[in-house]
Amino acid sequence: MKLPLLPGVYIMKNKKGEIIYIGKAKALKNRVSQYFGSDRNHPEKVKKMVASVDHFDYIICKSEFEALVLECSLIKQHKPHYNILLKDDKGYSYIRISNDEWRRISFEMQQNDDGAEYLGPFMSAWYARNAVEEALRIFKLPDCGKVFPRDIGKGRPCLNYHIKQCNAPCAGKQTLEDYNESVDDAIHFLRAGDSESIRLMTEKMNEAAENLEFELAAKLRDRITAVKRMKEKQTVVEVNIKEQDAVSVITENGEACFAVIRFKDGKLYDKEDFIIHDIGDDPDLPSMRTEFLQQYYSVRNYIPMVVSVDGDIEDEELISDWLSEKKGKKVKIAHPHKGDNMRIIEMSRENAAERLAQSHGHFGHELTALDELAKLLGLEKPPHRIESYDISHTAGSDNVAGMIVYKDARPSKKDYRRFAIKGFTGQDDYASMAEVLTRRFEEYQKEKSTGEGFGELPDLILLDGGKGQVSAVRPVLEKFGLDVPLFGMVKDNHHRTRAITDEGHEISISSKRRAFTLVSGIQDEVHRFAITYHRKKHSKRTFSSSLTEIEGIGSVRAKALMQRFKTLARIKQADIQELMTVKGMNLPAAEAVYGYYHPNDASENNDSKK
Repeated sequence: MKLPLLPGVYIMKNKKGEIIYIGKAKALKNRVSQYFGSDRNHPEKVKKMVASVDHFDYIICKSEFEALVLECSLIKQHKPHYNILLKDDKGYSYIRISNDEWRRISFEMQQNDDGAEYLGPFMSAWYARNAVEEALRIFKLPDCGKVFPRDIGKGRPCLNYHIKQCNAPCAGKQTLEDYNESVDDAIHFLRAGDSESIRLMTEKMNEAAENLEFELAAKLRDRITAVKRMKEKQTVVEVNIKEQDAVSVITENGEACFAVIRFKDGKLYDKEDFIIHDIGDDPDLPSMRTEFLQQYYSVRNYIPMVVSVDGDIEDEELISDWLSEKKGKKVKIAHPHKGDNMRIIEMSRENAAERLAQSHGHFGHELTALDELAKLLGLEKPPHRIESYDISHTAGSDNVAGMIVYKDARPSKKDYRRFAIKGFTGQDDYASMAEVLTRRFEEYQKEKSTGEGFGELPDLILLDGGKGQVSAVRPVLEKFGLDVPLFGMVKDNHHRTRAITDEGHEISISSKRRAFTLVSGIQDEVHRFAITYHRKKHSKRTFSSSLTEIEGIGSVRAKALMQRFKTLARIKQADIQELMTVKGMNLPAAEAVYGYYHPNDASENNDSKK
């Protein structure tokens, strides 16, 4: 099929005629040809898609902007398998107030015909759920599954009572009248908002104080304080613009999570996250961000004045124009690097990391640390496998090295390895590091087909040391034709991690808290592992050397004695008969060892023989 050099939309179909992908192009011929040329640079997801294509159609448009609008409409209509697909709309949510004698307040995703009162609908389920949680906590209402009055007096109050977050009507510690008064105040708080609620409760508190009802006044004072704290928590991130969305993406193990944090008047009012599967090991993030923004704002009625993103996007000007047309006002796409707006982006990234980590059984701070480290070091993606090396010796003797492995920011101790330096004697940390890395990658050549242990390449190498160690190891990587990011970990005068260095300059990591904690932990762990091995080796050598000073005891007998008794102290305590039980020992050798450590006993034996 001949394609024109015109803007338009292309529609990929499989053998069954099903639409599997819809895209737009500034020039249809150039864009579609990219799919069917060399697939060397294609992500795995694109390769799978192209393999499924049987034929395609296209629609010519007047402009690339018109093609974008049509693309969004068609994707929403057909939901192709290989496009990023989000919900068609945000489901409404409600706050339910039961009509029981002991009324209960709860969050609900739908309104039922059950006689209860419903507040809403709310566009943000996150907001509605949090509002209910805050109301129950502020007014000390139960959030358990107990039914009143049925369950009153049938058990002890739970932890919430003891931490002053519930008045424990279940234990008979609150009257029905007092309970329903609290429910009324909570409902007013949910309906009127925090400012009006504070005003009303302040009036009640002052009136109670004038009437000398000090207990009631104190209770209202505590409620006002709780509302103000909640309000402060909501405004923990202040921005200088009226409205803004912060959009971030985190990737791990072939999956991505997009998080959107939404602000109005400097307050966070909504949070959403979306898991995207099967993105491949090397996803095109600028393209993914563009596709996500298209799909997200296609199914959202509200569009802010500013959309901040955490990285590059394709067709940024085109997306900005499209958003501006939908809103009816100019919409700016921002890339903040400092200040409050950057804090919002970091909050969004932490939420994305936490959500994706939960889906993989990890912790969000671990993914955030890897993401921060990747950005600091200029890596294309967060490192999955980090290897770290350290050299340990005593004045050039008993040279050893430790290799530790972190996978997804956690120690993988089954992959730890120890090396005894064999190529030379004396003190040369640079040569030692070069020898260790050479042996490591020689093993890689042998085992790379397995993809496990030494057969797995690291995504990042961190050496304990400065640019000298990095310069010593760089030729090793070049010798094996390996393109693995390589850096040194530099300590300050107090032996604490100060920076990361390559052969040219140092990179300060102190400003990135999670990355700093990760790198510091790696440096401490590799030092611990290397020095533990060195001490063990040095200790054995010291024991063996003292035994070989005894007449008739060579290295073989010394080793056999150590294997049998484990410590020098136990050898000293052994009598001649016990020493003779060791393989290779005879009576003269046993007497020599015993006499060496018990010279007085040996002299008496010699005198008696005379």
